Amino acid sequence: MIPGFCHVDHVSITVADLSQAVAFYQEVFGAEVAYRMGPFDAAEIPTLDDGRDWTEAHVDVRGARLSLCMLKLASNLMIELFEYEKPVDQQTMPPRNCDIGGHHLAFKVDNIETAVAYLETKGCTAMAGPIIMEEGPTRGARAQYLRDPFGNYMELMEYDRQDYMAETGVIPYGVTPV
Repeated sequence: MIPGFCHVDHVSITVADLSQAVAFYQEVFGAEVAYRMGPFDAAEIPTLDDGRDWTEAHVDVRGARLSLCMLKLASNLMIELFEYEKPVDQQTMPPRNCDIGGHHLAFKVDNIETAVAYLETKGCTAMAGPIIMEEGPTRGARAQYLRDPFGNYMELMEYDRQDYMAETGVIPYGVTPV
């Protein structure tokens, strides 16, 4: 374990339009803006002693111009949204779930159908579902994948209990142990 490790601080996602993404998370999830920073432009920041520009050295993107916004998304999750204006050769589509670096945010909900219907009115696209877990460690759960209006994946999870909780004693945040 990492010495001094306490908990996950936040998740970061790169978006095409920071203002639109911030507005989406505020409207749909009630997110609160903690802070905004930037733009930071590598062309305006002195290079490091080894010759690398600031953005190459710190975020592994040479010649970047970026802005970010930290949001409190839920009582147990902060989300940091990044927008890169440069470099111009950046990929414009988020990775698929199967791609290295693929990702999705998962949210526990009380009712998948209600949540999906709401998210669709906010520009999200639902995949087939819900997926019903009838056996194995996640028995007792239902799941549904969607894409947000920016192409990022999200998953909705509906459950009171899952079998792994009794088998392992691992209880997720926000679930009352039995």
